[in-house]
Formats: sequence, C-alpha cells, structure tokens
Amino acid sequence: MQKTRPKHLDLRVIKFPLPAIVSGLHRISGALLALSIPFVLYALEGSLASAERFEAFRACLANPLAKLLLLVVLWAFLHHACAGTRFLFLDMHKGTDLKTARATSMIVMVVSLALTAAIGAYAW
Repeated sequence: MQKTRPKHLDLRVIKFPLPAIVSGLHRISGALLALSIPFVLYALEGSLASAERFEAFRACLANPLAKLLLLVVLWAFLHHACAGTRFLFLDMHKGTDLKTARATSMIVMVVSLALTAAIGAYAW
C-alpha cells in the first residue's frame, strides 16, 4: 500500500478544505476576542464615565484606522458566534457528513462576512 501523505508539512503549500479553514479562523477569532476584551472594557468604562470622555472616544472613532480595527473585532465576534453555533451542532452529531460540513462551512463564511459588511456599512 502506497502512502500518499505529504512528506513536508509546509502549511503554505498544503490546500486545506473549507471546514479546516473555518475551524482555524474560529480559533483565531477567539484569540482576537480574548485579546480585545481589555480595550473594549476600557472604551466602555470611559464612554460611560462622562459626556466628555464619550465625545473623546467618538472623535477617536473618526480615525479610519480605529474604524478598521473595530470592524476586525466585529468580524471576529460574528465569525466566532456563527462558527461556534456550527460546532455546537457538530458536537450533537448533526451535519457531520462531508457534503453538509462543506455547506455549513460556506454558510458560516458567507453569513459572518455579510453581517460584518452590513453592520460596517451602517456604522461607517
């Protein structure tokens, strides 16, 4: 029996299936959310402290880079929520066949990006 496994595991060369990409992005978005918690809490505390600090945070969000960072955190939240829902169904052994797993992976990607684009367009 001939083994067809790759000999050199170069992650830039290997083509991952879509469910693996969604799984990897789920982990990345979770890490990004965990890292963004202190900044989000600081912004929330500051914006609730006084009207002056609220206006200062609003002025900060006028910067396109700040908007982009907020959009990335929004995508991380939405992707993590959509993929997490998919993984909960997979834990219940729903949608584990290959065709359904690929379809739900595509749905997660489309829904998370569409929601991010819609909310981003509204907020921008």
